[in-house]
Amino acid sequence: MRVIIKNSSDTPIYEQICDQIKQAILGDELTEGDVLPSIRQLAADLKVSVMTTTRAYNELELEGYVVNVQGKGCYVAPKDSKLIREQLLRRIEEHFGAAIETARMAGLSRDELRHLFSFTLEGSDDE
Repeated sequence: MRVIIKNSSDTPIYEQICDQIKQAILGDELTEGDVLPSIRQLAADLKVSVMTTTRAYNELELEGYVVNVQGKGCYVAPKDSKLIREQLLRRIEEHFGAAIETARMAGLSRDELRHLFSFTLEGSDDE
């Protein structure tokens, strides 16, 4: 797993770390039971504060992506966690909201949007 920090981004560094680790978990780059780098090691690798990586790991634990075992490290939690499912549903809703807004800007009717969604959904069955 590789985390890349963009100092020019408006997104706080701890959120960048969280987002990239979440993507690695959801994309199966990291799987259940995999150990994450230690807080200190990740901070040193990224040249950021230990407090920043601690905050990122705490956020990931609160959201159900990782489990912190005192004295042993931080491990990827089971992917079927209810918290992760809720996070994914929220992301889907956000994407749907953005798609609906874009459709409005394009002047699409509800029927046209439904047709586009159905067409896109059918195309995903090929994979």
